[in-house]
Amino acid sequence: MSAPEAPDDAGAGRSVPPTDPPGSSLPAADSAAPTAGGPNGRPARRRDRHGRGMRGPIATRGPLAPSGVPIARSRAERFDEFVLDAVEELERRFATELDGVEFAVEDVPDPRRDHGLVDIPLGAVLASSGRDEPARIVVYRRPIELRAVGVTELSELVHDVVVEQVADLLGLGPADIDPDYGEE
Repeated sequence: MSAPEAPDDAGAGRSVPPTDPPGSSLPAADSAAPTAGGPNGRPARRRDRHGRGMRGPIATRGPLAPSGVPIARSRAERFDEFVLDAVEELERRFATELDGVEFAVEDVPDPRRDHGLVDIPLGAVLASSGRDEPARIVVYRRPIELRAVGVTELSELVHDVVVEQVADLLGLGPADIDPDYGEE
């Protein structure tokens, strides 16, 4: 027994290529719907912007957002500013002790370096080796960003990490370096 045949006029007036899956949202070839857009005559897709921050001309550097306005700064640039703010505050109070100490920001800790911790470190002190190398304090951006919720918490966490590393370098407690250490 064979399948019943469809009448010859079934589907007349509509030409859908056989490669389109059933329920495809592509417009019919002879319909009045516009077909301009992407390649192959398909409608242009819009970007999914959910969870991706601001997009568009105001979020990129240019005439609407010149480099001096806060929206034009990247996350890394904002993070560097938080570190600089914390370091400037501590250098005013401990100018002689921090003379010659370098401060650096790295994205992630070097996995080859032994940090002596089970957890991922947020910062590190690299003591002077006696040669022409000064002591160095490194703050790791990505582990700190992942632990902070919001800009205010991020700036507080960066400040606390810098205070902890300076305290470790100077052999003092964090509360001796900054009386407001750990306060929210």
